[in-house]
Amino acid sequence: MKMRYPTFSDEQILSARPPKHQVTPQRPYAFLNDTEYRAAGQTAQISTIFLTNRECPFRCLMCDLWKNTLDESLESGQIIEQIRYALKNLPTASQIKLYNSGNFFDAKAIPPEDLPGIARLVKNYDRVIVENHPLLCNQSCLDFQQQIRGQLEIALGLETIHPEILKRLNKRMTLGDFTRANEFLLKHQIQTRAFILLKPPFMAEQEGIDWAIRSVEYAFSQGVTCCSLIPTRAGNGMLELLEQSGQYSLPAFTSIETTLKSCLQLNQGRVFMDLWNLDQLYQSEPDLQQRLMRLEQMNLTQTIDSDA
Repeated sequence: MKMRYPTFSDEQILSARPPKHQVTPQRPYAFLNDTEYRAAGQTAQISTIFLTNRECPFRCLMCDLWKNTLDESLESGQIIEQIRYALKNLPTASQIKLYNSGNFFDAKAIPPEDLPGIARLVKNYDRVIVENHPLLCNQSCLDFQQQIRGQLEIALGLETIHPEILKRLNKRMTLGDFTRANEFLLKHQIQTRAFILLKPPFMAEQEGIDWAIRSVEYAFSQGVTCCSLIPTRAGNGMLELLEQSGQYSLPAFTSIETTLKSCLQLNQGRVFMDLWNLDQLYQSEPDLQQRLMRLEQMNLTQTIDSDA
């Protein structure tokens, strides 16, 4: 018997939301430096700037990134000023992520006329990583690749290859859309990474692990070089409602450990587990700090800790 999953409209998702955070168009809402495994045992220092801009037009069921966005488009030059401000306050790095809680090539989020100025600001980085919806991968991506000196890498939200659940995430994307966008980017020498959910709504525990691994395998089979696993967290209002009805629950910490280990064992490309806020979400877990440190080391070395 085929499982039936509920469908939620934009209006239902919006009505469940808590208020947004207060952010300003003059400043990024956060910025930091981090270390990421690059290749062949090497690591790279990466600056990440979380840009403040207009909210993404897609109302994904599980997303909470809208919390740090604005309702209106920014004026020309404001994104450039945000990046300039962050770079003045960040240490030196070889790579940079410009994440904007949505889509870098959404003209209502990042003014197209700002792209040449952004390219000049990031001219000293050997890799520039941005995020974008597969349906918004177009000529603008190619133009920006030509404007920067380094390698452009675009992070795409694959989320899951489970066909029915992908539909229910309200992402307005099919697996075919992802594949076409990825092929388009690779054809033009733009590298890609994929965001993949661990245990999205409507999945049981083992099912969440299995589909995350299958989704990583699929991404690598399409030429993606890096996968970022995201434990599906509540906090956007809609997931709290699904939790109350038994249709969503936070992944078990053991599922996080098992999934990262299994994906690293594929040995097909880099795999990172998103560790943000796990120390708060799993406070009752035994030996939490040691286990988080093991996960961090697996991220940094791409090798499996024998105790994991």
